[in-house]
Amino acid sequence: MPKKEKTPKPAAKKKATKKAKTATAAVAAVLKRKSPKAAKPKAPKAAKPKAKRALKPKAKKAAKTPQPAVAETAQILSSEVVFEGPLFKILRDRLVEPGGGENVRDVIRHNGSVVILAIDNSKSKKDPWIVVERQYRHAANQFLWELPAGKLDEGEDALAGAQRELQEETGYKAKKWTPLVEYFASPGFLGESMKVFLAEGLVAGDANPEDDEQIELRLVKLSEVLQMIAKGAILDGKTLTSVLLYARKFGGKHKK
Repeated sequence: MPKKEKTPKPAAKKKATKKAKTATAAVAAVLKRKSPKAAKPKAPKAAKPKAKRALKPKAKKAAKTPQPAVAETAQILSSEVVFEGPLFKILRDRLVEPGGGENVRDVIRHNGSVVILAIDNSKSKKDPWIVVERQYRHAANQFLWELPAGKLDEGEDALAGAQRELQEETGYKAKKWTPLVEYFASPGFLGESMKVFLAEGLVAGDANPEDDEQIELRLVKLSEVLQMIAKGAILDGKTLTSVLLYARKFGGKHKK
């Protein structure tokens, strides 16, 4: 018997079916990309309990060990005068110092001195004129610019000595006197105390210096004295101390 021939399926139907499947897959892919994923709710984090700080026990203050009282002055074991002149004497002291050590010290003993910062502020309180002297000092081997100054007599009141020295060296008297400062110039070996007075309201007069004093007297403005100090033209310690202290203490307070 002759075989039955298979009826061929139309090709167009197969192609249409294939295209439909492809289109369906493409749409599904697009929808899959566009559809947002449902966000999963995050579980709230449990708050961590704060660790308690361990309280440190307070350290007990150690009881202070009482210290032996330190003497304010030295204990002199012996004292010998090795030189004595008209202005000072030199002592050789054997002593126990406040720290407890035993030493031998050579000290120049002096009655003390006074220094006078004499100013004329009648024209300008901010930049007053200052009385300065120029004289030869053999110990320094040169001429020095200085304020008027002098040695006190034994037992002499410091203010009375300052008034005497100003009049003797310069001829000036002052209506107003004010203590400015007291200091020791070189306390390592020199026992001289220097008391500085501010003298204001100057009245001119005749000077009466000692026979061995050759003094050149000048009136110089405070601003110029400060310039001399800055340039190193003034080397005298009492003048540096007194003028710089006055400028710091009173310079900013005065007005023209």
